[in-house]
Amino acid sequence: MWRENGRSMLRPYRGGCDMSTGPRRALPDRRAHELFEDQARARPETIAAVHGSNQLTYGELNARANQVARALLARGLTRESVVGVVTERNLDWLIAVLAIFKAGGAYLPIEPHFPTERIAKMVSRAGAKLVLTQPLIEAAYEEGQAASDLGIAVARDQLAYIYFTSGSTGEPKGAMCEHLGFLNHLLAKIDDLQIGEGTVVAQTAPQCFDISLWQLISALLVGGRTLIVEQETILDAQRFLDTIARGQVNVVQVVPSYLEVLVTNLAQRPRELGALRYVVATGEALKKELAERWFGVQPRIRLVNAYGLTETSDDTNHEIMDRPPEGERVPLGRPIHNVRIDVVDEHLSPVALGEPGEIVFSGVCVGRGYINDPERTRSAFLPDPHRPGGRLYRSGDYGRWLPDGKLEFLGRRDSQVKISGFRIEIGEIESALVRLPGVRDGAVVVSNKQLIAFYSGAEPLDANALRKRLGEKLPAYMVPAAFHWREALPLTDNGKTDRKALAAALLGAEHNGEPPNTATEERLAAAWSDVLGIARQQIGRRDNFFALGGTSLTALKLVIALDRAVTFKDLTEHSGLADLAALLDHRGVGVPVSSGSSHAHCGT
Repeated sequence: MWRENGRSMLRPYRGGCDMSTGPRRALPDRRAHELFEDQARARPETIAAVHGSNQLTYGELNARANQVARALLARGLTRESVVGVVTERNLDWLIAVLAIFKAGGAYLPIEPHFPTERIAKMVSRAGAKLVLTQPLIEAAYEEGQAASDLGIAVARDQLAYIYFTSGSTGEPKGAMCEHLGFLNHLLAKIDDLQIGEGTVVAQTAPQCFDISLWQLISALLVGGRTLIVEQETILDAQRFLDTIARGQVNVVQVVPSYLEVLVTNLAQRPRELGALRYVVATGEALKKELAERWFGVQPRIRLVNAYGLTETSDDTNHEIMDRPPEGERVPLGRPIHNVRIDVVDEHLSPVALGEPGEIVFSGVCVGRGYINDPERTRSAFLPDPHRPGGRLYRSGDYGRWLPDGKLEFLGRRDSQVKISGFRIEIGEIESALVRLPGVRDGAVVVSNKQLIAFYSGAEPLDANALRKRLGEKLPAYMVPAAFHWREALPLTDNGKTDRKALAAALLGAEHNGEPPNTATEERLAAAWSDVLGIARQQIGRRDNFFALGGTSLTALKLVIALDRAVTFKDLTEHSGLADLAALLDHRGVGVPVSSGSSHAHCGT
């Protein structure tokens, strides 16, 4: 499939210039934890990690990790044994992760707040024989284990960690990544974000997200410091910014939806952010408008658009910006070192420059596959045509190469639906939609067995014109029946397009409930309309903010929009429109007057 007449079917796009391959970088024959051990020997009294009022020096962190590693070995850990870690995001979590690497095991993150059934599925699928909890970690410190380095040989192709992601079948799938890919990604972050001695990196992501790992470990390889930011702080934008500034953080990563919250806060309350040099955005596409807004409030702090997948050892592309992009969209950037990316058609042959296709990865970044899941592994992981014995990963993401050698993300290719007997790939429609003039972002949902398109842009476009333009690119059965305009599409807490909220908006379009009947309710409905991106007339006084598609991040936006007349806790406890309005009236607090403009437009 991948070779024809003995020649690779994946090839450079332009003569002599292979834009698909990142720079070659020699990697040290060391593992990440061994580079940390080097730093611990060189600077044992330097602060390595901070969480709240607690902190550990390099020497203390290394000693405790060594003790826990020996405790794991005493309990039967062997090469590549999977060890689940069920802790909060704290210093003991960091110790446990380092201990597993030192002992030659594989790290499996498990959030303590996960449903019991999901935890059981993860542990069972991964074959984890050992699980570290907070009490067990603390008990290991008291066992009298030696605190010196273990010196266990860990191979570069040894399993480092497993992260579970949701699967289309409803069963979670555990992506396995090896130490070489892990180290390659860490060094790419260190190089591209200028992480070095004294650099402070904020750790903000939950344990279940793979981005949490580089945030936790990268600074420790080069003499920097990890600042673990508490979740309660993240849920208060002002407090989060205070923590970043006070902690002298140099590098922080957030999802675009949370970045929007921060930008709104900074626009209302301008301030300096101390030593901050890089803000890394990850998740779904970073919009040009948000990039422009960021540089409007913080022109000296670079913005990085990072792209990658759990199966490819996290990020594979960095687009580092010191000003808004000149094009219509923010590109994903070029591949990081030792990574190859190709854009291919349905036959896995490279497409022409600028044409859309599936994004596939090869090189050291590609993981082993899904643990104890051979069928799904075979469908996504193939032999690497460029590196004998290597692997290639089919991402299911849809993208294209730009003339300057940067990658652009266009959507997903695996969101199939069946309409009137036709099997339809939603991602293909969305890709065509976002390429139309005047469309900034787009999503397609199914309602009553019809395709319904949502799009954002500077202004509503003529629905008939949209239908005609799409009909020139797609079969008639793939052209949406209706087009709905939004100033911005709603996002989930993870920065993904919130399709549930879009579906809820369609239901809301038929809303016949009791409308707002007081001035406070009217103004509150306008504020909900602004942050949720749905028409004001679709919001009734008995509606629930979260049932209409609200998330913790849109709740933060509402708190800011209401000039902090309510708290995040108020909104969770009084999530009905009438209930929240009554709370505001009881406190004698007014709701800021909305501009009055509707954020929704429907064309049929």
